[in-house]
Amino acid sequence: MLLANKHKLEPSKKRSETQWHQAVQRLLKNKLAVISIGFLVFILLFSFVGPFLSPYNSNDVEVALIKNPPNLAHILGTDDYGRDVLLRLMLAGRISLTIGITSMILSLILGTILGAVSGYYGGVIDNIIMRIADILMSIPGLPLLIIVGALLSELKVSSDYRLYIVMLMLSLVGWPGLARLIRGQVLSLREQTFMKAADVLGLSDRRKIFNHLIPNTFPLLIVVATLSTASGILSESTLSFLGLGVIPPTPSWGNMINAANNLIDFQKRAWLWIPPGMAIFLTVVAINLLGDALRDALDPKMKGR
Repeated sequence: MLLANKHKLEPSKKRSETQWHQAVQRLLKNKLAVISIGFLVFILLFSFVGPFLSPYNSNDVEVALIKNPPNLAHILGTDDYGRDVLLRLMLAGRISLTIGITSMILSLILGTILGAVSGYYGGVIDNIIMRIADILMSIPGLPLLIIVGALLSELKVSSDYRLYIVMLMLSLVGWPGLARLIRGQVLSLREQTFMKAADVLGLSDRRKIFNHLIPNTFPLLIVVATLSTASGILSESTLSFLGLGVIPPTPSWGNMINAANNLIDFQKRAWLWIPPGMAIFLTVVAINLLGDALRDALDPKMKGR
């Protein structure tokens, strides 16, 4: 019997591997997706490896170099403290990407588990989880983040701790939408033949949810993960630009743009705000293009809808 079960599982495993292989092939045929992947690899290396190659220190203050235009020594010029803008851009990318990716992971974990539990059990549990999600989704996300950020500023929370609080804020705002998507998937999947077989075998609810239901939502999770990362980067940049997210001396792309906070800097010193602005724009566009390509590759039937 064990041999028979093994032979039954092997074809299923091979089919799964073939489907993933075909999805990767479809993705690589998409030129925009390949360009997006290349750019994202570059921006990750730029942000996480680049600072180690810079001859400057992020805390160096050079009064004689304040707001110098780009030159051979400082390719992107210097800021209002005489610090190298290129180095600050790298360090800011590290912070912004870390916040975007971490908040995405936290919201993904929370939304996936709550959505799967809600869809599997239904009844009272489903009502409680979905009503909480409805309440959070009915509150505009950005105003809520601004209010919390203002409270953090009023309480004078240290910049070292604000980084983690911003991650938690973004993840708490982001999980309800994902939970509803996962719940819909689970409601469909739990009526499939493989779940009826799991019932016959007497598998525990935990194994059904984590070993059978959630793995079958991976294509959806991959797409949502990319789009959530872009949303997290934009939200963090907005809060930091308003002075309610990551605050100096910790750099982020948002608070680097805020450095050009007067008309003279905006008109005459474009090197202060164009590099971080372009970094945000290109990164978010690349992530969104990759997310669309992943959706088309993982579910070709969705293409064009």
